[in-house]
Amino acid sequence: MNMEYLGNKELMNLPKTAFLASSTITPDMVLKCYDWATAKHEGCVVSGFSSKLEQDVLHFLIKAKCPIILVLARCMYKVIPAELKEAMEEGRLLIISVSNAPRQSKVTAYARNKYICEMADKILFVGVSENSSLYSIKLNYESKQIKL
Repeated sequence: MNMEYLGNKELMNLPKTAFLASSTITPDMVLKCYDWATAKHEGCVVSGFSSKLEQDVLHFLIKAKCPIILVLARCMYKVIPAELKEAMEEGRLLIISVSNAPRQSKVTAYARNKYICEMADKILFVGVSENSSLYSIKLNYESKQIKL
């Protein structure tokens, strides 16, 4: 795995809660995730923040000043997205790239999600059914799973 880091590597020493959401989520589960994202978290939250719900959660975490580890399934940003700049400047963000591919693919997303689960102390899987690409990963990390 080709790893590249940008930001505060000290965040790796904090307790880490992974947030992984399927792309198909029920409306009531979306609201529960928003509530979770705005609550106080011990340590930091780690995710790829690539699904729509994960992006929404990232927005709430940034507003709540929560430390964040963002894991990309593609090459490192050439320019940090505007929404992430303040968190980066305040030392609340670490971006990790696990691939030198120009775009995320199913293969790089799977590798990223597996890496996130390996590094996390606790994992919150949301909306993962047997049809989800996250399903096989979820089965392998049952001991770390937390519920909403």
